[in-house]
Amino acid sequence: MPLENRRLSPTETEARPAPPAEVGQAPEHQAGRNNLLQLVQLRWLAVAGQLATILCVHFALDVQLPLLEMLTLLAALALFNVASWLRSRVATGVGSRVLNGELFAGLLVDVGVLSGQLFYSGGITNPFIFLFLLQVAVGAVLLRPRYIWAMVALTSLCFIALTQWHRPLRLPDLSIPALSTHYVGGLLLCFALNAALLVIFITRIGRNLRQRDARLADLRQRAAEEEHIVRMGLLASGAAHELGTPLATLSVILGDWSRMAPFAGDPELREEIEEMQVQLKRCKTIVSGILLSAGEARGEAPIERGLHDFLDELVAEWRSTRPGQQLHYEREGLPDLPIISDFALKQMVGNVLDNALEAAPQAPLRLLAFCEDETLVLRVLDRGPGFAPAMLERFGKPYQSSKGKPGGGLGLFLSVNVARTLGGRIEARNRPDGGAEVSMRLPLAALSPHQKEHDE
Repeated sequence: MPLENRRLSPTETEARPAPPAEVGQAPEHQAGRNNLLQLVQLRWLAVAGQLATILCVHFALDVQLPLLEMLTLLAALALFNVASWLRSRVATGVGSRVLNGELFAGLLVDVGVLSGQLFYSGGITNPFIFLFLLQVAVGAVLLRPRYIWAMVALTSLCFIALTQWHRPLRLPDLSIPALSTHYVGGLLLCFALNAALLVIFITRIGRNLRQRDARLADLRQRAAEEEHIVRMGLLASGAAHELGTPLATLSVILGDWSRMAPFAGDPELREEIEEMQVQLKRCKTIVSGILLSAGEARGEAPIERGLHDFLDELVAEWRSTRPGQQLHYEREGLPDLPIISDFALKQMVGNVLDNALEAAPQAPLRLLAFCEDETLVLRVLDRGPGFAPAMLERFGKPYQSSKGKPGGGLGLFLSVNVARTLGGRIEARNRPDGGAEVSMRLPLAALSPHQKEHDE
């Protein structure tokens, strides 16, 4: 199966529509808007909580507070929250997404109002001083690192300022001694330590959760790809069974033709019949390989071969079935270890070579084989137009073909999954001097017959 993966001619590049920008940006826009809405909801809770506390302390506990100033600050916070809610209503377009700086500015308003309330209600002596930590925690969840540490620095400065400037509480029939410098310093140190630990651990927990989600998404993607491969294997094995009979019939007919006098006496016809027999033999080999390896990366009856013989035979077979095509094959510093002669492995390398041939049918190809850190490295180089950027981004995904044929691009998809099953990988890049390069890296241990015995 050839690799129909990637090259874009100028006409194909112009004809292919560009993907809409909203597709990649919509999740980020939605996240910013959702975060702004979360802040709006938390701020309404803060407004209600502060109002209830002020009224309870002033009237129920008979502690005289400057109600006008404190309620004015609370009203300003409520108005700001209404403006934030209106901002969230219009934050739906591509050009109006909620930036991280806007969330930081909203938290600065919260810190400013809280500092004002504490200034009018005892400053450092007010037990609600540690509500600053709530602002730090919210910032650690919603903001980027530079904004988070700016929030820590700002709340610490507000904490320090309230130790020096504040209106003392007028408590009835109770005299509160002045707090010592050492006690205030301990409070400040405790606050700074708690704030730093909150930022560090919340940031780490968030990073761990993101990594977990990324791993789960990767596992789901791999499961979907493997299910796709299973379906393709079942389809391929069924097709192989159906093709066996007509291929055998064609083989008999061509054998009879080769012995008939009209064909045997004409050199041109005899040459064409021989070429047809070669191609028919190749078809039968492919069908046999499908039946052997459908559903697995290795066949049910693997054959042990030397690595040098395996690669030399693979190259010789490819050259014989592509007459007139130049393939420069170099094997350097490669140990001749025993490996499993795997049809899927042959098909993987053949697919990459076929794809390079389609990219540059008139230019010679190069296949380099060498060993690097106990890894078999096979590099295929061509002189074609190279990979299109969009193809490089989705390298190895199914149905990524530049040829416009339905179902195209499956060859590369299958090759990538064969390499991954064997513990290796396939990488692609454009060469600086022109053309493309595809590198196949497979651990030698995964190809060893001893590894096969261990797996069984």
